[in-house]
Amino acid sequence: MNSPVRTPKQSGFRQPGEWTPHRACWVAFPSDPELWPDLAGVQSSFAAMCHGIAKPAAEGPQSEGLEVLVRDAAAEARARELLAGLQVNYHQVQFGDIWMRDIAPVFLTDAAGAVASVRFRFNGWGEKYDYPGDTEVAAKVQAIQAGQRAFESRLVLEGGGVESDGAGLCLTTRDVALNPNRNPGLSEAEVTRELALALGAERVIWLSQGLLNDHTDGHIDNIARFIGPARVVCMRAVTSDDPNAGVLADIEKDLREAGLEVVTVPSPGLLLGREQRPLPASYLNFYIANQSVVVPVFGTPQDEAALAALGALFPGRRVVPVPAKVFLEEGGTVHCITQQEVAARASV
Repeated sequence: MNSPVRTPKQSGFRQPGEWTPHRACWVAFPSDPELWPDLAGVQSSFAAMCHGIAKPAAEGPQSEGLEVLVRDAAAEARARELLAGLQVNYHQVQFGDIWMRDIAPVFLTDAAGAVASVRFRFNGWGEKYDYPGDTEVAAKVQAIQAGQRAFESRLVLEGGGVESDGAGLCLTTRDVALNPNRNPGLSEAEVTRELALALGAERVIWLSQGLLNDHTDGHIDNIARFIGPARVVCMRAVTSDDPNAGVLADIEKDLREAGLEVVTVPSPGLLLGREQRPLPASYLNFYIANQSVVVPVFGTPQDEAALAALGALFPGRRVVPVPAKVFLEEGGTVHCITQQEVAARASV
């Protein structure tokens, strides 16, 4: 008789807070001109992001490294030029687009310091974007890290749709996790249970919706981010034309009513894309690296104030701004492109 499949939570694993030390950051190199009309621009911003995350190889193994997926030898050669000097491992793996937050597995740890990962089922953000190779990336990354335990959740979801504080709390949004285009027929209670099992959470806090025109239907990493146990940052509208003013006010209210410690940073406000539609711009799509916080900026008057506010929340880490409108035109920014692998530690 087969033993029942144990979940991460049943096995003692949970998703740590992003500020927990990382072994590496997983990214995928942009090299497809059909997906990226301004390929030179996106590669330049991608390189700036990577240099903001990783430290030179000469600074030793404790620095955060990069695990970079490349489609072929030509892409690898170009990536090597742009990322010269950094601690990088390259993997020729077929993928569609570069949103590793959503197509890679989520890395976990246990009380003994072991590392594992869990992959959600990926269906192209509700079957809106079908890029060949994306559905297999999470399993391929788990295979590369063959020494780690690999779990699979039955939920259709993306890594950008969940946010954990490492102390038992998980944030998500109804517009994503309960969307019929992902998990039809599952109730909020059922999804709550599955999230708890996959991420080791004790409590799931639900927000209702995300930013206007978000391709993902409303990922949490654009609207609320944990910066410590039960401590969260969200955005507040500071301009009269902010298309998300009402939504941002509701988010702040809901987070406070959930009993969290809430701090705010300015919203970028109205940012128009190529088609003159508001883009879902967010300073919260930052990445917390070992020595830095890499923050998307958009060339708006709020950039400077947001960088200062975020810098104050992460003492000891340098703030690295990365021009991100070139990313956002195609769907996401810094956090969407990255997926951290927690560092293993010796048990005490």
